[in-house]
Amino acid sequence: MAVTLEEAPWLGWILVKALMRFAFMVANNLVAISSYICYVIILQPLRVLDSKRFWHIEGIMYKWLLGMVASWGWYAGYTVMEWGEDIKAISKDEAVMLVNHQATGDVCTLMMCLQDKGLVVAQMMWLMDHIFKYTNFGIVSLIHGDFFIRQGKSHRDQQLLFLKKHLENNYRSRDRKWIVLFPEGGFLRKRREMSQTFAKKNNLPFLTHVTLPRVGATKIILSALVARQENGSPAGGDIKELESKSKGLQWIIDTTIAYPKAEPIDIQTWILGYRKPTVTHVYYRIFPVKDVPLETADLTDWLYQRFIEKEDLLSHFYETGAFPPLKGHKEIVSREMTLSNMWIFLIQSFAFLSGYMWYNIIQYFYHCLF
Repeated sequence: MAVTLEEAPWLGWILVKALMRFAFMVANNLVAISSYICYVIILQPLRVLDSKRFWHIEGIMYKWLLGMVASWGWYAGYTVMEWGEDIKAISKDEAVMLVNHQATGDVCTLMMCLQDKGLVVAQMMWLMDHIFKYTNFGIVSLIHGDFFIRQGKSHRDQQLLFLKKHLENNYRSRDRKWIVLFPEGGFLRKRREMSQTFAKKNNLPFLTHVTLPRVGATKIILSALVARQENGSPAGGDIKELESKSKGLQWIIDTTIAYPKAEPIDIQTWILGYRKPTVTHVYYRIFPVKDVPLETADLTDWLYQRFIEKEDLLSHFYETGAFPPLKGHKEIVSREMTLSNMWIFLIQSFAFLSGYMWYNIIQYFYHCLF
């Protein structure tokens, strides 16, 4: 497409702005991630003496890092409108978020909209594609205890065993509360045709805005984290021991992300900010885990039904520009999610000052040794 004389200055400004944002992102990553790693190393004695306190401090720093990523989109005008049930009310309980997946920007959107949900981000575990391990944020996620899952039939069974072991070793010991899972197993554009072919063969609904979810990871999470019940009480231990134990996974948060005109934001756009300001819409529904079946066949049906409902929700949104009201409600309620500019300034200042401090410390020891 040819660029007119009138458009040239605007395109030039977009390019300059994108380059400036990219330079800031690189500097931001260098100081913030390096400082995070240095703090984690220096705090290793605390991990031995008081593991719970160590992971609490690590979680706070992790939340700040995700807040920085959220701020890149925030200052580009990429904001979030929340709909449905208020998930703040269950922020102290254990929950798993089941999210539809359209693009890499889905992760950035969740990083933003969960910042004001107490310590949820600090105590959260992400399940994401293994490719994210090789991004700038991969080392942080590895330290925090997120799980990278490799896609494909040849890896599926092995990956589920790895996930089970990972949850057993890291979820409780690191005081995690929420898990973020994308059950579709990939981006919509990559999985839609395959999902529709599978649906046709198995007489399942034809979906266009979502794909049929995979049940494996969800079943592993529920099996590992839902507290077993015996005679009305959690299984195992006396009363005092039970009081100190976790109540287990209590909620499933069905999370539906919608972009205007069904045009998702990718992480490149989030970083460079070359797209016009956009409001991403996120719809929440909360289901008690006790109402969710654990048997594979019943759980598969339950998950399929949730994604069929997501299809209807997204169809309604793309037709009207809004999500429908919750079941049993007549009014549509939405909440604009905001980030505090002062809070962003403080965490960014802490990151750059920490980077400067660690640079001088490392430089001092280097000169002492060499």
